[in-house]
Order: sequence, then structure tokens, then C-alpha cells
Amino acid sequence: MLTLTYVYADQTAVLGPLAIYAEPHAYDLCAAHGERLSAPRGWEVLRLVSDVDTRGPSEDDLLALADAVREAARPAPVERRPAAEEPGREIARKGHLRVLTTD
Repeated sequence: MLTLTYVYADQTAVLGPLAIYAEPHAYDLCAAHGERLSAPRGWEVLRLVSDVDTRGPSEDDLLALADAVREAARPAPVERRPAAEEPGREIARKGHLRVLTTD
């Protein structure tokens, strides 16, 4: 994947690595369409070469991904109120469900 960006003031089309964030006047292209790209007459096409595809992910990238997956899989902490703030007294329980009385 590649990102195409136009610089109208310089009459230049820049074709480079896939952008990290969305930006107006930037368009993502597949490799086949990036190779066949042509610009309007009088415009220059700059093709920025990146070796990211040949290197692949680094060990830091893989560790960051593993940490993100672990964090997403971790259950959210259950917020418990102190007994004084409970609206009633518990008279029955089944799993995580409780039956409370207000007397």
C-alpha cells in the first residue's frame, strides 16, 4: 500500500509509504495502481522509497503488539461500593447476581 499526496503549490504528486493518519488530499493506493500513476502535464511525480516492507516488523513492534493484546484481554476491574453505600441488604446470591432487600 502507498499513499498519494498532492502539493498543489509545487505542482508535485508525492507517492510514498502508507500514511499513519488520515489527511485531506491524501489517497491510499495499492502497489499496482501506484506503479501506473501519472500526474497532469507539467507536474512532477516524486516516488519515495521505503524499506519497511523488506525489513518486516521489529522485535519492539512484536512486543508492543503482544502487550496490547494482553491489555485488551485483561478483564476490567470491578468497582465495588463500600457496604455503607449499598442500597440494601443481600439476602440471596447466584453467580454475580444478588438479591437485595431494602428493609
